[in-house]
Amino acid sequence: MKNQIRCSERQFAPIKAKLGPTHLGCYNFSFFLLALIFAGNIFAADVAADFSTANKLYAEGKFADAANAYEKILQTGAQSPALLFNDANAEFKAGHLGKAIAAYRQAAQLSPRDAELRANLAFVRNQVQGASARERFWQNWLGTLTLNEGAILTAVLFWLTFGLFAARQVRPALAPKLKSVTRIFVALTLGSAIVLGVQAANYFSSATAVVIADNAAARSGPFDDAQNAFTARDGAELSILDRREGWVQVADGAGKSGWLPAKQVAVVPGA
Repeated sequence: MKNQIRCSERQFAPIKAKLGPTHLGCYNFSFFLLALIFAGNIFAADVAADFSTANKLYAEGKFADAANAYEKILQTGAQSPALLFNDANAEFKAGHLGKAIAAYRQAAQLSPRDAELRANLAFVRNQVQGASARERFWQNWLGTLTLNEGAILTAVLFWLTFGLFAARQVRPALAPKLKSVTRIFVALTLGSAIVLGVQAANYFSSATAVVIADNAAARSGPFDDAQNAFTARDGAELSILDRREGWVQVADGAGKSGWLPAKQVAVVPGA
């Protein structure tokens, strides 16, 4: 991408139904399972049709309508990198920098190594005026893997390490040969577990408020009559310091802090 935002036509991933524990009998459970899968397939088909309709609106240049169509799909609980990516493109074309950035960042959490997505996010960020609180280097580095990928990697390393210890017990003659390899895998497992823990803590304990209003007045306190602290422009990414009912305390990249109405920001987990 040089000087424009491009819309993805990627296949929308079907929604998979999730089942919780149940005390139904075997026959009733099977019937229930088939019915749930059938309902899930209908829902997935409806979502795919809505996604195609939204893509068509985008192709016709009806960007605001396309953004609304994508948003309605997201409100059903459906999520995928392609859906969020296209929603972000439509929001940008409709002139909504903040909503575009929030959608791009959510898409990046699901597909962190998507070069086109990252390029579009950087392009839109360059259109934003004023100070923003951006990710630090170590946060970008941690974000190269999703939480699920990090958990899978840690689990694989753990079981490989366990297998090495088991092999040394079953075949004592191999213990000297496997000693160095075992130490390496122990170190890799511990390192992966530490990185996963930091990544999870960053995701669940920190968040970013992306301004989705043209000129949001950050106030000195969480009430409408408080003095203005600073003005945040559409698309500004602000660190969240605190939350009250209907208000979010934020800080910008220049060190200024204030309170914004919650309706004027989109909260993205994982700063």
